[in-house]
Amino acid sequence: MSNSETPIHFGIIGCAEIARKVSRAIYLSPNSTLHAIASRSIEKANNFAIKNNLLSNSLKIYGSYSELLDDPLVDAVYMPLPTSLHLHWAICAAEKKKHLLLEKPTALNVEELDKIVDACEKNGVQFMDASMWYHHPRTCKMMEMILDSKLFGHVKAIHSSSSYSPGQEFLENDIRVKPGLDGLGALGDAGWYCIGAILWAMNQTLPTTVTALPGVARNSAGVILTCSASLYWEKEETVATFYCSFVSHETMDLRVYGSNGTCYLYDFIIPFDENSASFNFTSGAKFVDLHIGWNMKPQVVEVASQLPQEALMIQEFASLVKAIKVSTNKPESKWPRTSRLTQLVLDAVNKSIDTGLQPVHM
Repeated sequence: MSNSETPIHFGIIGCAEIARKVSRAIYLSPNSTLHAIASRSIEKANNFAIKNNLLSNSLKIYGSYSELLDDPLVDAVYMPLPTSLHLHWAICAAEKKKHLLLEKPTALNVEELDKIVDACEKNGVQFMDASMWYHHPRTCKMMEMILDSKLFGHVKAIHSSSSYSPGQEFLENDIRVKPGLDGLGALGDAGWYCIGAILWAMNQTLPTTVTALPGVARNSAGVILTCSASLYWEKEETVATFYCSFVSHETMDLRVYGSNGTCYLYDFIIPFDENSASFNFTSGAKFVDLHIGWNMKPQVVEVASQLPQEALMIQEFASLVKAIKVSTNKPESKWPRTSRLTQLVLDAVNKSIDTGLQPVHM
């Protein structure tokens, strides 16, 4: 291979379940290769490689995270560790000049995230969180139509939801319900998507006020299992709500309401199909005479995808890394900024919950 064709070498730090999906994405991405896997023990890392048919003569297996970070051939790391471990290991990765694809939620709070991003900036490495849906071509198409003022008008309201009910084993033993591991619970795991989608629809503008809503549920250890919140933009006169839960039926809804149109879909986080995804779009809808029907039905907009969205995420991240390595480009600031705004709103929801549902002014 020529230098321009050399793939970005990824290392995976932590063998969480989501790492199975991302290891496949690295394999599918044309500009990436999986170079190394690390876990707290070499047995666990080896078992992960065997289970997912990853073993090869070129794959390195490490029994500690530090060993992987010391590998000079690793360009970038994907890090699906418990959120409580992000601060330490993300900074270690940045200081070893490894570009960082960090699983969400990125940190326990924005102060921790700022330290991670600062380490990435000081060391000239790319930061991105692993929210896959941003990278699907459907997301770009939706934004194109929402930004069309004639079609859509001004964004007036948004609603998003992310919920699932994985069962009692999850609720008792998963790291996402353990206060010392992923203490943000459903707010961090599922709410991260909801908040991200709302900010995306508002062009990454922070709300004026964030208020948690009644109905917060916690487990016996105090970890959030269900919550919802409202966000309000005073200048734009726009309102948004979201709902996230570990004890409710599967939902991944996103609805954006404009003054001239509406956009909605039921699978914004994980599309129903890998090869294409759709959304419903309506513009200029009216009731017919006597209000016995409508003058139109929603338009179903179908968007094809050559690769699964997680592979597109890897491909984009690797392209940014390659540009830094080959062309001495600076890291793309869009992605850390997007993560930071999401973390700020998540922190505000958490604060509102902790203060008895009081509004938090941003």
